[in-house]
Amino acid sequence: MEHTTMPARATTTRRLAAIGAAIALVVALFCTILAINDSGGDDDGTKAGGASAPPATDSAQQRAYDELARSTERREAGDPLALGRKDAPVVLIEYADYQCSFCGRFSRETKPDLIEKYVDSGVLRIEFRNYTIFGEDSERAARASWAAGRQGRFWQFHDELYAKPRKGDALSEEKLTEMARRSGVTDLDRFHEDMSGAAAKAALKKDQEEGYRLGVQSTPSFLVNGRPLAGAQPTEVFSSVIDEAAAVAKAQGKGKDDDKGKAAK
Repeated sequence: MEHTTMPARATTTRRLAAIGAAIALVVALFCTILAINDSGGDDDGTKAGGASAPPATDSAQQRAYDELARSTERREAGDPLALGRKDAPVVLIEYADYQCSFCGRFSRETKPDLIEKYVDSGVLRIEFRNYTIFGEDSERAARASWAAGRQGRFWQFHDELYAKPRKGDALSEEKLTEMARRSGVTDLDRFHEDMSGAAAKAALKKDQEEGYRLGVQSTPSFLVNGRPLAGAQPTEVFSSVIDEAAAVAKAQGKGKDDDKGKAAK
């Protein structure tokens, strides 16, 4: 019996169609979540906080989430904007702006709990995306955070930025330099060079275009294994969604081996 294979072009076309369908689904879900959000606006125009976790998924939705996760998760070894194992069964992608007060709330109140409970045990990987929506000051801060990452201090600088609400002049180059110093960035000349360089702008553009493609309309917004979650939800909401994603990953045979050790941060 003659064996036939599908042409590469047809395979690629089908894969792109599947990714497109997944993106369309997530765009619709993001919009739905934002529409039912009853917490009102942030003082800086950011919507967040009130929506509950998305309902349990059916099989078609789950397939779409899986496809979207494959197209958005980077899982790059040594990524300075990521926490956790490269092969963690669950990946949380955060789209955030440094002038967003609800993003700061997530960083201060929720992220530490998720790191302790899920990242340190190897279940969760967190990947940060600079999704700037409040203009030039946000973009400068985002480029600075990327530059700090070039010296292995992204998360220290990130947490310093979110230690309290910062807007406008609080994100001047002079203030960012001082925060970089406090965050352990040692080569400040290199920091300034990296912050203003083409590579930083390209990195921000990549994150921004990814968010636009998904239809992200406010910060913070998240994907958990491809499943959308909008706003600085209580830790319990994130735990519920992460636990469900981990269970699905385990059922699909994607769980980590227990003997691989603790998560790298």
